[in-house]
Amino acid sequence: MKKPQVVHLAVVLAVASGMLLLCAPQSRAQQAEPKFGSDNIEVLAHIPLGAPLSVADIDMEQELDRPFVYVARMFDEAGFDVIDIGDPESAKVIYSWRIENVELHRGTGAMDPKTFKLDGRYYLVQSMQFNAGGADHDLGAVVFDVTGLPDPKKVKEIGRIREPETPRGFHNIFIYKHSDGRVLLFSTVSGPFANVYDLGIFVRDGPEHARVARIPIPDSPEMAARQAANPDRSVRAYHDMYAGYDPATGQDKFYGGGVGGYYIYDISRLDEPKLLTSITGVAGVRRGHTFTPTPDGRYAVGETEYQYAPLRIFDMKPGLDGEVATIRQPIAAWTANWKNLTHNHEVRWPYVFVSGYEDGLQIFNMQDPTNPFTVGYYDTFQGKHKTGMCRSRICNGAFGVDVRNADGLIVLSDMASGFWAFSMEGFEGWDGHGWGMPNISSAQDWDNGPEGKERSVTLRDGKASVGSQ
Repeated sequence: MKKPQVVHLAVVLAVASGMLLLCAPQSRAQQAEPKFGSDNIEVLAHIPLGAPLSVADIDMEQELDRPFVYVARMFDEAGFDVIDIGDPESAKVIYSWRIENVELHRGTGAMDPKTFKLDGRYYLVQSMQFNAGGADHDLGAVVFDVTGLPDPKKVKEIGRIREPETPRGFHNIFIYKHSDGRVLLFSTVSGPFANVYDLGIFVRDGPEHARVARIPIPDSPEMAARQAANPDRSVRAYHDMYAGYDPATGQDKFYGGGVGGYYIYDISRLDEPKLLTSITGVAGVRRGHTFTPTPDGRYAVGETEYQYAPLRIFDMKPGLDGEVATIRQPIAAWTANWKNLTHNHEVRWPYVFVSGYEDGLQIFNMQDPTNPFTVGYYDTFQGKHKTGMCRSRICNGAFGVDVRNADGLIVLSDMASGFWAFSMEGFEGWDGHGWGMPNISSAQDWDNGPEGKERSVTLRDGKASVGSQ
């Protein structure tokens, strides 16, 4: 007969307690926090701004002593908000402007804000886009003097740009400090060209004589088909654009995405824009959207707007060297999620900062342009899939992104969740020279002009040498 085992009461209680701990739900402190981003991305600020689909593009001033961000607002909120990020943890909206009688307007509203500096004063250009059947059908942009910020009472509207010949507003704009010293506004219009305005003339004399040039879009089968499908109205040929200086060639260059693909012009002489090369006939690209070159002008990141479309990376050298009539295929592609759509982007070599609609902020490295890879992300959109705009309903979430070169601050506008500010570990500012590149990006040096005004690139023994002019 087996001797019965003796189990001490203390052991029984210990085992029971352990079982209870295993079965009990975790406290809030013990539960894992939802993980929306990579470990190297820190959220510095978040401000909800209003109703879903009311937030559009974003622009940030580059000077540290002017910590102001401008967020465009769409539809019933047509206008813009100004956010003070002097202390990102206490970021706040300090000024809002809305178009008068907003209920009388039809269409998207305010789309793209861009800032510039001229003669010691600071300005904002807010692009506007309204449809026929409502007020301001011909309004392209409203210009404000914002020198007096952070005092909201000192923000003053100084004029409006109207284009009755090409109505339905400016979908996108870009402001560039040309090598001849002029501050130029490029805009999309409902026509086969991009308009160019001299903002110095605008500020001094008003809008009547400010338009100084037009950059055409080349004829193409896609353009002919688009015009045939819309015989009663002018169609918008360009969607988005960028301008930058090329120190190696001494040229000011225009990069436009539009019907048929992407186009690069020499705009050193605005009255005689010359097509340098194009990217057309690319599989899956009937219409180019955002198009951004690398600082040296060799590679470019191109977006086209449909679900499943990746960002494509192109080597423009064969076209710029005259080896091919047009570039017909990318050398690489990148996407955050093949089911979604990546959108606007900013290039700070070797990084590309992307506002990825439903994928939020995405950052990838293209130091090897044939092998781009993700280095950071933060999902600002936690809404449902395909609840946005565009035909596929995929256009919701992160809309625009900008980067401050002085300290590496990243800001993003989200159509659903509002304004965000981030930092990325190890990215504390950007200067192209630190990467062996020209110090050229979408951020302009309003005081000194583009890279080529101060520095030149010459070839010595087959190697690039940078020196002062």
